[in-house]
Amino acid sequence: MARPPIETDIPLRLDRLPWFRFHWLVVFALGITWVLDGLEVTIVSAVASVLESPRTLGLSSTQIGAAATAYLAGAIGGALLFGHLTDRFGRKRLFLVTLSLYVAATIMTALSFNFASFAFFRLLTGAAIGGEYAAINSAIDELLPARVRGFLDLAINGSYWLGTALGAVLTLWLLDPELVPINVGFRLAFAAGAVLTMGVALVRHYVPESPRWLILHGRVDEARKVVEQVEAEARKIHGELTPVNAKLTLYPGRHVGYREAWQVIFGRYRSRAILGLSLMVAQAFFYNAIFFTYALILTRFFAVPPQHVGYSLIIFAVSNFMGPLLLGRLFDTVGRKPLIVFTYGVSGLLLLGTGWLFKADLLTATTQTAAWALVFFFGSTAASSAYLTVSELFPVEIRARAIALFYAVGTAVGGLAAPAFFGFLIDRGSRDEVFVGYALGAGLMIGAALVAWKLAVAAELRSLEQVAEPLSAKEHGHASGR
Repeated sequence: MARPPIETDIPLRLDRLPWFRFHWLVVFALGITWVLDGLEVTIVSAVASVLESPRTLGLSSTQIGAAATAYLAGAIGGALLFGHLTDRFGRKRLFLVTLSLYVAATIMTALSFNFASFAFFRLLTGAAIGGEYAAINSAIDELLPARVRGFLDLAINGSYWLGTALGAVLTLWLLDPELVPINVGFRLAFAAGAVLTMGVALVRHYVPESPRWLILHGRVDEARKVVEQVEAEARKIHGELTPVNAKLTLYPGRHVGYREAWQVIFGRYRSRAILGLSLMVAQAFFYNAIFFTYALILTRFFAVPPQHVGYSLIIFAVSNFMGPLLLGRLFDTVGRKPLIVFTYGVSGLLLLGTGWLFKADLLTATTQTAAWALVFFFGSTAASSAYLTVSELFPVEIRARAIALFYAVGTAVGGLAAPAFFGFLIDRGSRDEVFVGYALGAGLMIGAALVAWKLAVAAELRSLEQVAEPLSAKEHGHASGR
């Protein structure tokens, strides 16, 4: 039986809250996912050669590649599975489950004893990370004030590169056989993620369920209690809060199945789906145009010793992190559309220029690294804005599934198709061939900028309910999509 409609001001009360320690709790406890993903990718890349040693797991290059594919497959499957469960059973329940799965999977990876066990545990780790993205990104957007949602989303997404830098530093120590035995170091490297996460798991218990999700599932009293507790803490620091006069009318308890979710994403919000796919696919190819090739280019074309390549990674990590941190506030002040168009367009043009200079043999190892760092500064901001876009442009009832879908597509393209393509180009051993890859990545970024110029939505400073009307709204059957 349908539940009676309710009138609520809870989403508006969340958006008008002043910034205080509750929001720092959300950022720290949930944003750690991006750090963990960066850590995982860096550690696996660093230990690949170590895993071939008979003193470790004695894996072949093919098996190492297969384990990487297992991680990606797990991430794609985990995002889709846990995204559905997050919309069905709640943000908090699932972000606790996925984090617990990550801890268990990384510990088991550290205890791997052959290829089969290693690949299976990597698949579980990937599933945990993919599920984390769907659960935590939806929770973050629903708990943070609208006026800072753009900056904080970008800054949190950019923290992936803090994980990359941490992974680079850890592996320099843990994989040095003079400091740690080779058969122990790689296990400690994998276990590092679990150790980092255990403390965060305790903190996450203090993050409440999203009141927005609670309302839509008829748990109005629980939602009101959460908001009242948060407001009470805010008043202790900031005094009386700005009153909220408007209300939303909702019909709670409506279950949205997969078929209806896809119809909403690709039907009512078709143009937004095109925008999201364009941004995600473009940034995936863009990153692989550089990241998959940089080590081989430095060693093959600039004769950089392999042991020195890691220093470039640290430079890249700094540049990638600083881009969203410094440019992110503009997404809330200047606006989403102009900044998405700008960062995607500039990234594409800079990559095209860098590729041309490389092709013409006009760069040294130092200037090539500096050029990549400049490209990454804008590119990281662009890539982070893609995740921001897909997390805020769809109704709350299907938000986690929308995030999961676009994350899965981006991961499949960036992790499966692009590496094979760029690997083929590198094997040809020609600067001209590598430039083709750069040009394709640049073209996709510029193309995505044009799509954003046409389709991007002005979501800055607007509540999530204004950006995408809930399916449970009074007139949801007549909601306009774009």
